[in-house]
Amino acid sequence: MKIATYNVNGVNGRLPVLLRWLAKSRPDVVCLQELKAPQDRFPIGAINDAGYGVIWHGQKSWNGVAILTKGSTPVETNRGLPGDPEDLHSRYIEAAIDGITLGCLYLPNGNPAPGPKFDYKLRWFDRLHKHARKLMKADTPVILAGDFNVIPTEMDVYKPASWVDDALFRPETRAAFEKLVKQGWTDALRTLFPNDRIYTFWDYFRNSFARNAGLRIDHFLLSPHLVAGLADGGVDREVRGWERTSDHAPIWIEVGLPSLGKPPKASKKRARDLRHD
Repeated sequence: MKIATYNVNGVNGRLPVLLRWLAKSRPDVVCLQELKAPQDRFPIGAINDAGYGVIWHGQKSWNGVAILTKGSTPVETNRGLPGDPEDLHSRYIEAAIDGITLGCLYLPNGNPAPGPKFDYKLRWFDRLHKHARKLMKADTPVILAGDFNVIPTEMDVYKPASWVDDALFRPETRAAFEKLVKQGWTDALRTLFPNDRIYTFWDYFRNSFARNAGLRIDHFLLSPHLVAGLADGGVDREVRGWERTSDHAPIWIEVGLPSLGKPPKASKKRARDLRHD
């Protein structure tokens, strides 16, 4: 199964880019973030015409998450991150897909930090810890995917010194991510490429993409059931260079389904795919 995650930065404004990428990449499952569209303005017709069923959690102007599956409709299991009924941000949606629980998330940015937005980010992280622990204890295959707005290590940022005070890279943020991973989750792309610089986001300013001055803030976290079946992965970097594109690039993994028994053989093309996709 090929699973992708992509912060589209406006699903309607970037719809031609999204459809072009779907036609080229043909992932089986896609998590989308930052839809920036109310529930009734999601382009379901165009997504269905592209061959995908979809569930989504929209919000006017901001946030918004969706899960697409090729040739079927995901079975929704959760809408909104549990733990705070007063939090109306559309940042989490969850589905059951072929024996896997898939949580699609858009974690708060948190800037400026310190401040109320950063406090909200850390509270949201606390809720994610609790929900993720519950998913882990269920002893079923789980993937948490999306824009975590976390730069985990200095290896995941072009110039670490420039980001020390940013909410994406502050010690509290990285500690919260590390605490999450220590529940037993595996950072899929870093596992596939332990020694490579991997970027998934390039700012629109300062010619960042051309200079490859990027960040890795989009992640896949896998429960232990899926690690042996992790076969391949990469960043569709070229999409970031398309006209009217998002400031993120799609990332993807290929993972064997538990129900299929023997996982696929690991690809020998991983490093090449990462650098030249």
